[in-house]
Amino acid sequence: MGTIAKSRGVRLLFFAILPEIVLHVCWAQDLSPRAYVITPLHSNAINLTYSFYHGGLDFNGVVPVTGATGTYSVPIFSLYHSFSFFGRSANIVGWLPYGVGTFQGSVLGGKEQIYRSGLVDSGFRFSVNLTGGPAMPISQFAKWKQTVVLGASLKVIAPTGQYDSTKLINWGINRWAFKPEFGYSQRFGKKWILDGYAGAVFFTENQESFSIPTPQPQTKSPYGSFEGHLSYDAKNYRGKPTLWFSLDSNFWFGGTTSMGGTSNPATRQTASRVGVTAAIPVSRHQAIKTSFSRGDYVRIGGNFDSLAISWQYTWFGRPN
Repeated sequence: MGTIAKSRGVRLLFFAILPEIVLHVCWAQDLSPRAYVITPLHSNAINLTYSFYHGGLDFNGVVPVTGATGTYSVPIFSLYHSFSFFGRSANIVGWLPYGVGTFQGSVLGGKEQIYRSGLVDSGFRFSVNLTGGPAMPISQFAKWKQTVVLGASLKVIAPTGQYDSTKLINWGINRWAFKPEFGYSQRFGKKWILDGYAGAVFFTENQESFSIPTPQPQTKSPYGSFEGHLSYDAKNYRGKPTLWFSLDSNFWFGGTTSMGGTSNPATRQTASRVGVTAAIPVSRHQAIKTSFSRGDYVRIGGNFDSLAISWQYTWFGRPN
C-alpha cells in the first residue's frame, strides 16, 4: 500500500472507532448513586441534564494516532415514574440524548479533526425492588426507614441515534444493547448509604458497520461491570434526605469487537472511573444535581473528564 493510501486508510479507521467511544461516554461509563433507593408510589420526575466531556482518547496502540482528544456535550431529557409491580416498588425511566462534539488527532504526522451533531441512541430502564422496599404511598413512605434494599433492573438502548454506514463517525451505534443488573443498597445509621451494583452488557450485531470498500457486519462481545457508591445525608426533612453527597466509582471489562468474523483482541476493555456527586434541593419540587468524574485506570476507552449538571422537577400522582 502506498503512503497516501495507507494514510487515508488509517484516518478512516481513526474516525470509524470514535462512535464506540461516544457510546461508552454516554452510557457504559455512567455513575449513578442511589439507583436502587426506592421512592413513594406514583412519584414522577422530569430531568434536564447537560453533560460536558473533555480529554484524551486512548486507542491502545491499535492505530497510529497520537494526541487524540475530544470535546463534546450531551444534553439529555428524561422522564421517571414509580409504580407497584406485584406489590414491590418499581420504576421506569426513559431518556433521549443529543450529542454535539469535535474530535481531533494526529495521524501519520497530519492533523485531523471532525465535528458531529445529532441524536444519540435513546433508552429506558426498568427497575424493581426484590426485598426491603414494598410499594408505598407517600403517607406510609414518610414513616419507612431503609435498612437493606435489594433490586434488579434492565436497561435497554435502542438504535435510534444518528447513523449512516457511509459516514466515518456517527452518534448512534446501529444495534440494540441490553444491561441486566443486580443492585444492593444499605443505610448505616441516619446519615450513610452504601450502594453496590453488578451487571453485564449484551449487544446485537451491527449489520452495516463502516468499512472500506463496503460496510461489514460487526459484533461486540458482552462485558461485565461493577459500580459502588458511598453517600452522606447532610440534611434531612421528615427523616428523608434532601441534601446529600456521594463518592462514586466503577469498573468494567470485556467488550471485544469482531469485524467480518475476525476478532480484534486489542479492543477488549479494562477501565474504571471515580467521581463525586451532590444533590441540592431548590424548592419542594425542584432539585439540582451535579457530578464530576474522571478516568482512574484506563486500558482502552479514553482518560477524559466528565462534568454534568441536571435540573429535576418532581411531583406525585397517578397518570390519567
